[in-house]
Amino acid sequence: MNPIRRHEMIMAVLLNQKDVTVHELSEKLQVTGKTIREDLSKLEEQGLIQRVHGGAVLAQSDQFGILPSKDPLDKYSEEKTEIALRALSHIVPDDIVALDGGSTTLEIARRLANMPLTVITNDVYIISELVPKDHIRLVVPGGYRVRNMLAGPEAVAYVKTLNIQKAFLSATAVNIEQGLSIYTGDFIEYKQALVSTASLVYAVVDHHKFGQTALRTFASLQEVDVVLTDKGLSAEIVEQFRGIGVNIECG
Repeated sequence: MNPIRRHEMIMAVLLNQKDVTVHELSEKLQVTGKTIREDLSKLEEQGLIQRVHGGAVLAQSDQFGILPSKDPLDKYSEEKTEIALRALSHIVPDDIVALDGGSTTLEIARRLANMPLTVITNDVYIISELVPKDHIRLVVPGGYRVRNMLAGPEAVAYVKTLNIQKAFLSATAVNIEQGLSIYTGDFIEYKQALVSTASLVYAVVDHHKFGQTALRTFASLQEVDVVLTDKGLSAEIVEQFRGIGVNIECG
């Protein structure tokens, strides 16, 4: 098993149970404890986990695009609201919109008016939020459930058949070199399908994610039409991104 795949599996285990021991991972992945400790060191260097005696815990679970069972909008709620309002200014009646899974896209759904609109989403929280809004045509791709999101080849194949006008995508990290990235491969193909299918691609990311890097890139910055963020992003970083042609809306 290659290191990237091991890292993905380690992160998946941690998201399910929040902490794990070296012994547990060694048995699950069928590799030595030395290999697991090296993997954990690399994940810690990336800020994804924290090493503890005999194992590891998640460093910042709310930043991975996977939502907790309790209120997923508690952290950075002001930033998410600001980004959501900015996103809503780009949505008009009769649009065909895709909302990727995530806490910021959930805030978009919560604030979305009950107007004639088609919304495609793979996030079960967003689905729940939009069901009562009877003027919105809700489209849910197939697939299997991975925590709060649907994934799999069925969802990817279905999305590729759609005429999506605007896709709003979440990410764990935004980096000039690595583009938009997430921690695991579970949702890579789904996100890439949205990017390739939508006429306009919007990244909705709070300022804390800029300059960070996660394990797997799903889109380059050149594939994104607009990056929507909050006023907390420094003028220096804004200029860096705009300097390479990235269209950023903030503050």
